[in-house]
Amino acid sequence: MLVIGLTGGIGSGKSTVAKLFAEKGITIIDTDQLARHFTMPGQDALYAIVRKFGESILLADKTLDRAQLRRYIFTDPAKRQWLEELLHPLIRAETKRLIESAQSPYTIVVIPLLFETKPNPLINRILVVDATEAQQLARAMLRDGLSEEDVQRIVHTQVSRRYRLDAADDIIINNGDFKQLSQQVDELHSYYLEFIIDRHGNIDKKGGET
Repeated sequence: MLVIGLTGGIGSGKSTVAKLFAEKGITIIDTDQLARHFTMPGQDALYAIVRKFGESILLADKTLDRAQLRRYIFTDPAKRQWLEELLHPLIRAETKRLIESAQSPYTIVVIPLLFETKPNPLINRILVVDATEAQQLARAMLRDGLSEEDVQRIVHTQVSRRYRLDAADDIIINNGDFKQLSQQVDELHSYYLEFIIDRHGNIDKKGGET
């Protein structure tokens, strides 16, 4: 099966694009949702996080204070690396299981930090959702209730916009025009349906066209 890694900077519109693909019957695996699952009460990863950061990392209902954790990891690279080493093996194992059980013609895995982490062997092709930094700031502040300073801090921990665009196989421009966004998804959906993966994991187009 063809596996597309969908990524983009904070506030670029990854979730909106993923939803449009899901409406076409495509399996969507959201690694942020998997991370949330593994840090729910009762999960071993949450116990490890509490041991690392203390009880203050929990809200009154004993769930993870994700806003506080975000502040920790985006201001301290060592803490961020520790959290990645804790969660990424769990997330990748579950992603692999979900890919293997998917029934759609191809699968999309949403990985916000695809370029900032170790190469992912599960991904065949990379789709980048692009937006200007001003659009990213406005969307993230509205969606997450973050200050401009907080969003800027997150942006600066991610690879540059130019890096993402240069490394992408496919690009969707999310400039705020929903009609154009939907049209781009339609075109890529048709394009992805033409791909096949051989038994060695190589990507080709139907009919032998590379």
